[in-house]
Amino acid sequence: MLVSVLLKLAPRRQLDMPQVVTWNYLVASVLSLLLLNPSLASLRSTHAPWLALLGLAVTLPAIFLVMARAVTRAGIVRSDVAQRLSLLLSLLAAFLVFGETANGWKLAGLALGLLAILGISVRPRALATEAGGGRAWPWLLGVWVGYALVDILLKQVALSGTPSMAALTVCFGLAFVLMLGLQLWRHASGAAPLHWRNVGAGALLGLLNFGNILFYVRAHQHLPDSPAVVFAGMNIGVVVLGALVGILAFGERTSVWNRIGLGLAVVAIGLIAWGTWSV
Repeated sequence: MLVSVLLKLAPRRQLDMPQVVTWNYLVASVLSLLLLNPSLASLRSTHAPWLALLGLAVTLPAIFLVMARAVTRAGIVRSDVAQRLSLLLSLLAAFLVFGETANGWKLAGLALGLLAILGISVRPRALATEAGGGRAWPWLLGVWVGYALVDILLKQVALSGTPSMAALTVCFGLAFVLMLGLQLWRHASGAAPLHWRNVGAGALLGLLNFGNILFYVRAHQHLPDSPAVVFAGMNIGVVVLGALVGILAFGERTSVWNRIGLGLAVVAIGLIAWGTWSV
């Protein structure tokens, strides 16, 4: 949720988001190496999923930039809900591609989640009449699909037997190298000169990005027999806190349909978590 707040504030501080995202991955990869101490030996194997890892290295920074635009156009409330409801597409992929068993709870959560997507995609009438706002739904759709693609790629990496922390560390490093090349080209062409303020914001974003992962891993370690509790707590917590911060701190407008969609999203996430736990 704090990541969304930073993305919301970025335009007001005249930050260049591609540069911010670049330095974010430098900080995240260094912290991963120092604090998680991942074993990279598995990546030397001929069966290492390099195609999926490269896909993640491209998709992760791309979805960060899409999320930044979504937060600007649609607000924190709707963007965070779209991000968390990407699990619906991940769930469909689990059923159709990875052979996971569907049950009534998961299917009910999937149905409610699709209705929630429709609800949060409806733009508040007050915003629809404001000039220069631009359409929000393409960016919300990009967030929804993009984060689902990240989940699917991570699932492919996990099925290969590659430790998740090693995979993420390598992906962070590859993403930094790719993004750094892009920023050097933008700097040389005069499109976006490098600036120190973007380095500082990127370091903060990297700290928050890594913190999300660290706390998620630690929660699973402390509650090894309750993965559904961790899953539901994280997703529902982000949706609710994001809504409170967006509405109370930034005065974001929401329509009746948006609020219905928000409620349905919380219920959908809870049903999917319960369906996962009850298997």
